[in-house]
Amino acid sequence: MVFLEAVQGVLSIIFMISTGYFLSHKGWFDDKSSKLLSKLVVSLSLPAYMISNLVSNYSKDELLQLGSGLVIPFASMILCYLIAVAASKLIKIPDGRKGTFCSMFALSNTIFVGLPVNLALFGDISIPYVLLYYIANTTLFWTVGVYGISRDAGNSGGKLLTSSNIKRIFSPPLTGFLLAIVLILLEIHLPKSILDTCKYLGNLTTPLSMLFIGIIIHSVNLKEIKVDKGMVVLLAGRFIVAPLLVFAMTFMIPMPLLMKKVFVIQAAMPAMTQTSIIAENYNADYTYAAVMTAVTTMASLISIPLYMALLSLL
Repeated sequence: MVFLEAVQGVLSIIFMISTGYFLSHKGWFDDKSSKLLSKLVVSLSLPAYMISNLVSNYSKDELLQLGSGLVIPFASMILCYLIAVAASKLIKIPDGRKGTFCSMFALSNTIFVGLPVNLALFGDISIPYVLLYYIANTTLFWTVGVYGISRDAGNSGGKLLTSSNIKRIFSPPLTGFLLAIVLILLEIHLPKSILDTCKYLGNLTTPLSMLFIGIIIHSVNLKEIKVDKGMVVLLAGRFIVAPLLVFAMTFMIPMPLLMKKVFVIQAAMPAMTQTSIIAENYNADYTYAAVMTAVTTMASLISIPLYMALLSLL
C-alpha cells in the first residue's frame, strides 16, 4: 500500500516525461528543442521561481535558521567523491573516464530534476531544503567535478578553481536564490505585478524540465548502452551509496523530518546533465558521459518511488 502511494506521487512526473519522449518520437522535438528548453528552465523559469517562492513564503527569522543544513550536503558529497575515486581505481575505470565517473557517482541533478521531483512529492514547503542541497552540489561540481573531468582529457595542468568555473557556480538559479535571500533579509517587498510575473514564469519549471528529460531519454542510442561493472558500480553509487550516506548523516545532526527526506531524495537523483556538456567542452569522453546521464535518468524513475516508500515509514 505504501509503495503504491509512493508510485502515485511520481506518476505525474512519469507522464510528463513520457509526453516529452512521445513528442520527440513524433518529430516535435530535436536537439535544438532540448537546448531551448534547458535554457528556458535554467535562465528564466528557475530564477523566477526562486524569487517568487522564497519571497512569498519565508520570513527573515525562518531563513536564518536554514544555514546549518549545509553541513550534511557538503560532507556527504565530499565523502561520496572520495569513495568514487577509490572505486574507480578498484574496478580499473580507464584514465579517460575516471573524473567523469567520479562526478556522476557523487554529484546529482539536484535542480533540473531534483527540484520538480521534490515539488511533486512534497510541495512548495520543500524548496528551501532543495536549494541548500543545490548550493553544495553546484559548488562541488564546478570545482572538484570539472577539475576531474578536465584531467580525463589529459589536462594535467588543470586548475581546481578558475574564474569561469566560479562564474558558473553563480548560475541564474543560484543568483535568483541569492537575490531572494537579500530581499528577505533586507525586508524589501516587491510589487505584486513583479511577484505575479515571477510566479507565472516559475510555474513553467516542472513541465519544461520533465519534457526535457523525455527528449534526452529518446535521444539515447540503445546500442551504445553496454552493461559492465563500471555501469553497475556507478548506478550503485548514484542510487545506493549517495542517499545512504546522507541518510546516515541525518542522525548526527538534528533537523526537521522534511529536510531529511528532501536531502535523501536529492542524493538519489540522476547524474547532472551538465556532465556531458563539460566532457565535450574539455574533449573528454562525451559519449560515455551522455549515455550514463541518460541511463541514470531512466533508472531514477524506479529509484524515486522506492525511496518515497522507504521514507514514508519514518
